[in-house]
Amino acid sequence: MFKYFPHTKEDINHMLKELNISSIDELFGQISKEVLLKGEYDIKNEMSELEVRNYFRQLSDENQEMVVFSGLGLYDHYQPAIIDAITSRQEFLTSYTPYQPEISQGTLQYIFEYQSMIQALTGLDVSNASMYDGSTATAEACFMACNITRRKKVLISKTLNPNTINVIKTYLKFRGYDFEFISSKNGVFDVDDLKEKMNKEIAGVVVQNPNFFGLIEDYSGVSEMIHEYKSLFIQNRDPSTLGVLKSPSEDGADIACGDCQSLGAPLAFGGPTLGYLATIKKHVRKLPGRICGYTTDSDGKRAFVLTLQAREQHIRRSKANSNICSNQSLMALYVTVYTSIMGKAGLEEVNNLSYQNAHYLYEKLLKTKKFFDPFKQPFLKEFTLETTISHDLISEALFNNNIFGGFSLESISSEYENLINFCVTEKRTKAEIDKLIEVLEGLS
Repeated sequence: MFKYFPHTKEDINHMLKELNISSIDELFGQISKEVLLKGEYDIKNEMSELEVRNYFRQLSDENQEMVVFSGLGLYDHYQPAIIDAITSRQEFLTSYTPYQPEISQGTLQYIFEYQSMIQALTGLDVSNASMYDGSTATAEACFMACNITRRKKVLISKTLNPNTINVIKTYLKFRGYDFEFISSKNGVFDVDDLKEKMNKEIAGVVVQNPNFFGLIEDYSGVSEMIHEYKSLFIQNRDPSTLGVLKSPSEDGADIACGDCQSLGAPLAFGGPTLGYLATIKKHVRKLPGRICGYTTDSDGKRAFVLTLQAREQHIRRSKANSNICSNQSLMALYVTVYTSIMGKAGLEEVNNLSYQNAHYLYEKLLKTKKFFDPFKQPFLKEFTLETTISHDLISEALFNNNIFGGFSLESISSEYENLINFCVTEKRTKAEIDKLIEVLEGLS
């Protein structure tokens, strides 16, 4: 790997001439030579960025980060260092609110790029900006379906994340809308139950893939069934997995929504994150939030502007699709930088490594004879197992070994008795996975 030099020799010589000095070393002339590093860093040249970070982190006995093996909506994917560098640039970090385009081109540009990347991932025609998080974005998608179809009932798969379900229920209640659950079968939504409950009163059907248990669901023929009743098909998707899984467009979805935290945003103790919402062109005017587009200025140069704003500040409140959207554009910038530097190949590699790591842990846990797979369904980076070991004992043992994971689903609902969640991303090393297995093997 070659070193990256941000400045050419011409750039450096020009700087030195302007400062009237002969070398870069003169910039540090006031620093005592006793504290200056002489020679190379004592690290291997072939280490990756992540390995270098882990190397220096292990040198300290204090402030050690826990090794994360947990998912359920928030994922410990790697954040390249370039993200913080770019998001800290003044044209982005201090850029003005997008309502005045003449002084907010930085913000408008990355919102535009963010929308374009969400469109590419979902395969749908248009994406908005400024959704709080994945749960509220999903609730807004339900509002869209009710608004478009002028119906007041949605069907919600029981395999959605319970946190998302609770947010949807709260939103629908205070709008006077109704809902009914689609039951699950072997860990995935029950298509036969969907067939029984579909009728002309249903505004939309909400599913999640990969679902709450981490399982990959098959939607073959589902969109045709839903569209037969002129209802809308809504998919809650982890956008990171769209680098390898079928897109919402390929599944025939009308609306895609979810949380973008997996695309370069930090875990940050659960927040803040960023919700996304995308749809087909036919429903563009029913999108909440804002849509950024571009035009040309008086000099013929490309200029970014807000194109559509279906919010109560701009139109009659009774016509507004959402009254509580916020400008999550800083988090959208994280997503934009991450997806632009990763690209299609990078996202595929992230998912391939996560897949290999997760399945390695899965197979090892089954071999302990202390964990069992109740579903036997395909999964990507996250999976759910059944165990008779006390969940409190598992949690305490892992915590004492600086591991955060093995989350008890029973703590969410009694119907998930003895079920436990694990997630393994590309960040986890074989040594870390083996450590987790070693800890769990010693429990009974």
